[in-house]
Amino acid sequence: MLPDYSLIAWLLIIFSVYLTGVSKGGFAGGFGTLSVPLMALAISPTQAAGLLLPLLLVMDVFAVKAWWGKHDRAEVWRFVPGLFIGVTVGTLLFGSLSEQGVRLALGILSVVFAAYMLLKPVAKKPISSRWALPAASVCGFTSFIAHAGAPPMNMYLMPRKLTKETFIATCTVTYAVVNTIKLGPYMWLGEVNMTSAWASLLLVPVAWIGVRNGLWLQSRVNEKLFYRLVILAMFLVGINLVWQAVS
Repeated sequence: MLPDYSLIAWLLIIFSVYLTGVSKGGFAGGFGTLSVPLMALAISPTQAAGLLLPLLLVMDVFAVKAWWGKHDRAEVWRFVPGLFIGVTVGTLLFGSLSEQGVRLALGILSVVFAAYMLLKPVAKKPISSRWALPAASVCGFTSFIAHAGAPPMNMYLMPRKLTKETFIATCTVTYAVVNTIKLGPYMWLGEVNMTSAWASLLLVPVAWIGVRNGLWLQSRVNEKLFYRLVILAMFLVGINLVWQAVS
C-alpha cells in the first residue's frame, strides 16, 4: 500500500528523486543533498529519508556502472572506516532526535551547505590524507540523518586536487558504499518498511531517468548556472525548514 501523501507532497518527492538522479549521473554532483530537505517541506524527514534510500541504491547501481574504474581506490578505502563510525553514531542517536529536531538540523545543514558551495575556498595545496577519517565520519553521520554526505566529502576531496572525472567517480563509489552500510540500520529502525518500499519501487523509473539525464547533461548544459540555481533553492529550503522547526 502506498503512503497517503498529498499531491503537493508527491510532486516534491518526484522532483527530489529526479534531482538526486541527475546528481548521481555526475551533473552538479552533491546537490542530491537538497532532496530530503525539499521532501521534508511536505512529509516527515525520517519518512523522506526512508523512502529515498532504496532509490539511492538503485541509482548507485546505474552510476557506479558508468563511473567504475575511474575512481581513486585509495581515497575510497580511506573513507570506509569513518563511514562505519558515522553511520553507527547516527543509528545510536536516532531515537533521541525529534521530528522538529531533525527538521531544524536539516535546515541548518542546508543553509551551511549553500553558504559553503557559494564561498568555498580554493586550497593552495592538497590537504593530508589524515583528514579522511574525520571527514568520512561526519559524512557517514550526515548521510545517515538526511543522505547529506556531500558537504564533508567535498570539503576533503576538493583540496585533494583530483581531476574532475576522478572526483566524480570517487564520490559516486563512496556514496554507494555508505548507502549500502545504511540499509541494515534503516531496516532495523523501521525507516525502510513495506509502505516506503512500494513508494520507492514506483519511483524507480524517475530515478533511472534522472541518472541518464545527469550523464547526458554534463557536456551540454551550463553547470555553473545550474549550481547557482540549486544553491539558491537549498538556501531558501533551509530557511523554510528552520522556520517550521522553531515556529
